[in-house]
Parts: sequence; C-alpha cells; structure tokens
Amino acid sequence: MLSSRYLAIFFCCTLFWLLPFTGYADDLATEVIDAEITLQKDHYVLAADIAYQLSKKATIALQSGVPLYWSLQIKLLQQHPYLWDKTVLKTDIHYRLQYQALLNVYRLQNLSSGETYNFSTLYAALDLMSEIQDFPLIEKSKISPEEDYLCALKVKFDRGLLPVPLRSIAYIDKQWYLSSDWTLWPLKK
Repeated sequence: MLSSRYLAIFFCCTLFWLLPFTGYADDLATEVIDAEITLQKDHYVLAADIAYQLSKKATIALQSGVPLYWSLQIKLLQQHPYLWDKTVLKTDIHYRLQYQALLNVYRLQNLSSGETYNFSTLYAALDLMSEIQDFPLIEKSKISPEEDYLCALKVKFDRGLLPVPLRSIAYIDKQWYLSSDWTLWPLKK
C-alpha cells in the first residue's frame, strides 16, 4: 500500500517535470520549401530552398558557444512496383554552425567540402545554409530511361553531437527538434 503511494507521487512529479517540454509548437522544425533535380550537361544536380527555424533554446546555446550540426540527407531511389525501392544514390552534406564570441561572428563550416564562412549575423549564416545550388549528384549514364526514380531530401539536426549535459535534454525537449520530414518528388528525365 505504501509503495504504490510513493510510485504515484513519483509519477506525478515526473509528469510535472516534463510539462514545460510539451507546450511547444512544431513550427520550430526545419522545412524543405522547394527541391528539384535537373540535368545539366551529363550530370543531375540538386537545387533546394530550405527554411531553418531555430528555437529560443537552440539560439541561446549557439550564442553560448555550443556548435550546432545539421546534415542534408539526399537519396535517389529506383522505384519497383512490387518490391522495395532500390537506393541508387545516398549522399549527405554536413554543416557545423558556431558562434565565436571573441570575434563576434557566426562561423559556418561545410564539413563535406571543408569550406568555412564567417557572418556578422545569424540570419546571414542560416541564409547561406538555406540555399543549395547545382550540387552534383549522379551521371546521366547511371540512370536508366526505362525506370522511374524518386528523389528524397531530409534535413537532420544532429542532437547526438551536442555536449553531453545538453544532449539528454535535447532528446526530450521539443525545442531541439530542428529536423525536417522527408520531401519526396519524382525525377524528371
């Protein structure tokens, strides 16, 4: 009898502790606004517009020196009507965004290409990440004209690369859900 009372009190306290994490809207997530793959000469290239939305907690952590990591996951799937789709191409573009307090700049690094950019505002750094232009994906010769293909793009915020004390909170707090859903569209040949 006594142990069930303590269990009920523990359960209520746990719910009360998690209550602040449940009231945030899903509009904090990143969204793929537009994406297309076009043929340029002998290669298919990706162009995409992405809207990054940082929550208040993510912005505060960034301005406190915590680096934030995203990856753009790109897939090209060969469609099969009765079986699973075959993955023809899978590639990622990795970004690291960090605020340098001594220099008062936001440093954006494309970890895939090694390019680094410095910006005086967070808006400018997110603006560069938001626009993908002419990213080479696959040669035309590797695409069969008889087959149908599906393109897929997702922006993933990597909570696993946050500092350990912040990581456990980031997995339960909706303000740290900064990823997008998969965006799918057919490949135009």
